[in-house]
Amino acid sequence: MMNERRSLIALAFSAVFATSAFANATVDAPAPTFSATTADGRTVDLASLRGKTVVLEWTNHDCPYVRKHYESGNIPAQQKDAAAKGIVWLQVISSAAGQQGYVDGATATALNSKRGAAPANILLDPSGQIGKAYGAQTTPHMYVITPDGKLAYKGGIDSIATADKSDIAKADPYVKLALADLAAGRKVAQASTRPYGCSIKYAN
Repeated sequence: MMNERRSLIALAFSAVFATSAFANATVDAPAPTFSATTADGRTVDLASLRGKTVVLEWTNHDCPYVRKHYESGNIPAQQKDAAAKGIVWLQVISSAAGQQGYVDGATATALNSKRGAAPANILLDPSGQIGKAYGAQTTPHMYVITPDGKLAYKGGIDSIATADKSDIAKADPYVKLALADLAAGRKVAQASTRPYGCSIKYAN
């Protein structure tokens, strides 16, 4: 009986630890706060971006689903459109050192230059702390945060879960639609969708 009770207590503690270690950001609730080092060595914290719409894009340059959206020009175009509208688009790299997608700041910046990408900043998250706080699962995995700091959208970049560039034009562009709803003062119609892509290569 005593051993059984100890086992149940251990299971309860492990469940609590797992939940706290890998959270799941909730739509309409405050977005998890963070402070991160950027590719150029500066620090960005979410609190400093209050008053602006923020997009978080989890990325891994080696992932074929990410390549689909960069090689086609889809994500770079959305980044540039967001910047023109005063929206802060942040790339987040949560691949751990030694894992697929891990890069240092200089390499991340060079990759963006080569691809014509234009995020406001690249956040380096090799510990996975930010990714786990949001429950980010895939690359890409997208989140949109309102100017008052609440999560307005989480999920896929669009509705067709393939690595085929030709599918982009046929897909529902979830992130574009979410940003359009916010700009019009509307609640995001599709606030939570299923993300697709490569699994994020977190540290063990």
